[in-house]
Amino acid sequence: MKYAGMPFGMWVLFAGSFQKQLTAVLGYDADAAKQITKIAKPKYKEIIAKLPEFEKGDRFQLNIIGCAMLGAFVLCMPKRPDAEALTVYYENAQMTSLMKWFCRKSGKSKFTAKDIAAMKVTAALKAADRNPYSWNMEFYEYPDGSGYEGRFTKCGICVLMKELGLYDLTPALCHLDYTMSEAGAVTNFVRQYTLASGGPYCDCGYKKKGYRKTISHLPRSAEQEPHAQQDRKEDQVG
Repeated sequence: MKYAGMPFGMWVLFAGSFQKQLTAVLGYDADAAKQITKIAKPKYKEIIAKLPEFEKGDRFQLNIIGCAMLGAFVLCMPKRPDAEALTVYYENAQMTSLMKWFCRKSGKSKFTAKDIAAMKVTAALKAADRNPYSWNMEFYEYPDGSGYEGRFTKCGICVLMKELGLYDLTPALCHLDYTMSEAGAVTNFVRQYTLASGGPYCDCGYKKKGYRKTISHLPRSAEQEPHAQQDRKEDQVG
């Protein structure tokens, strides 16, 4: 993957935030944070250079670039953080004012015909069959009309984090799905499994905020059965 273009743009937009959170979350002083950022940049370029170009229409390029940036910073830290600390660090570093605006904007089109059509196109692409750093996804609409699920059977982040020797820290990236959903303000994010924790797939379920079933005995397909318990919990608290 060429550094010029999206990887360069992502560094410009987020490197300052990643540096700031080294102090705010991980406790490094300003000089140490500046030095980590300085050596992380060439490491980031090195990681990016080893990645293939993504196909046109592959919506997950930003995901792998974010992973490459986080990996570069972690590899340049004097002390390796644990997954819990890194989860907070990555969330704070990613959720800049611009990212929050992007999430709110994306939320406005969630569940529209265009949004659902795009999800179906992504599922049909199966980009990870040709690029191991991308994702394969299956798409399911909930039969009760409450939303939909993207079910990922191949994950580029898992592949890259394993190659970087950081696989145990992968859950720190997975958690951002919850944060971005909350920032979008229109969905409740639900999940039962992740590949990183040994699950059969990563399920990303988006349920409409404020949705209430009008029929309590709607049939549930076999594909949606893993979320039966989650649905019951939501009904109890909602």
